Amino acid sequence: MIGDWGALLTLLNFGGVAVFAASGALAAARRKHDIVTFVFFGAVTGVGGGSLRDLLIGAPVFWVGQPEYIVVCVAAALVIWLIGGGPGRERALLWLDALGLSAYAVVGAMKAQAFGVPPLPSVVMGILTASFGGIIRDVLAGEPSVLLRRELYITAALAGAAGFVGCRSLGLEPAASELIGFALAFGVRAGAIRFDWRLPGFPGRAAAPD
Repeated sequence: MIGDWGALLTLLNFGGVAVFAASGALAAARRKHDIVTFVFFGAVTGVGGGSLRDLLIGAPVFWVGQPEYIVVCVAAALVIWLIGGGPGRERALLWLDALGLSAYAVVGAMKAQAFGVPPLPSVVMGILTASFGGIIRDVLAGEPSVLLRRELYITAALAGAAGFVGCRSLGLEPAASELIGFALAFGVRAGAIRFDWRLPGFPGRAAAPD
């Protein structure tokens, strides 16, 4: 990552870990779990996507060599434990999550390309980095997965990762490509939050209940 925008993405990377960890802790709060479960949910959600990406591309798992990411997860979970949840806080978290997802989609694709991964798999790595932690959180909490919701979440990650990789393939500078990818992801996710944007669903009839 280069220049001021690269420094901003690094901050958003840490911010994304904190936000996703907080969302994991909120899932534990809704189930009234204990403090250990809060921290576990926070850590798994915060670093889950990046861990899967690193394993798939053969890179050292990022938080093993940089334990400060785990410290951030623990701190975020403890903050949620202390201040509790609430409709207002969860609404604000949606917007923070949108920032984190947008940064993660670009950072995931960028790291994959840095390790020599071809363009299309790099896009997939961006999507996984941005969304896999949330998928794990929902499975552990017994909540509907983000994969099964009609809201534009995975689509936002796709837009950001594909935008970044596409710009780099066209020869744009890294900083400009990062900015475009981030803006695409955040724009799609913001539209979903603010205006309830959705993709068309399958037009077939639902199966009759047994």
